[in-house]
Amino acid sequence: QVHLVESGGGLVQPGGSLTLSCVASGTTNNIFEMAWYRRVSGSGRELVAQVGADGQATYDDSVKGRFTIRRDMAKNAVDLQMTGLRPEDTAVYYCYAGARISAMQIDNYWGQGTQVTVSS
Repeated sequence: QVHLVESGGGLVQPGGSLTLSCVASGTTNNIFEMAWYRRVSGSGRELVAQVGADGQATYDDSVKGRFTIRRDMAKNAVDLQMTGLRPEDTAVYYCYAGARISAMQIDNYWGQGTQVTVSS
């Protein structure tokens, strides 16, 4: 089992910055991928950014150039640095960890979510 705890959400003005943090605990040695998703009210959860064990990161087109995901393997942590925030970035942000149990099985773990509100 992996337990994810997020922090860093809040209210920020358009154009502002915010950093979300997530720390994993429990059986973390099988985690191969960590990511941030978000859910806009009334919509499904969408991938914002992900980073693999090799440090390679991918981003949704809507956040490229504004958001940066960074993973600290030693601390089992992942941060999402958000700059140039827009009202449409308002959402509940979720930390995700994928743990490979076997060649055919991946366990998915989610944090409790943290609210980010971009408004003047």
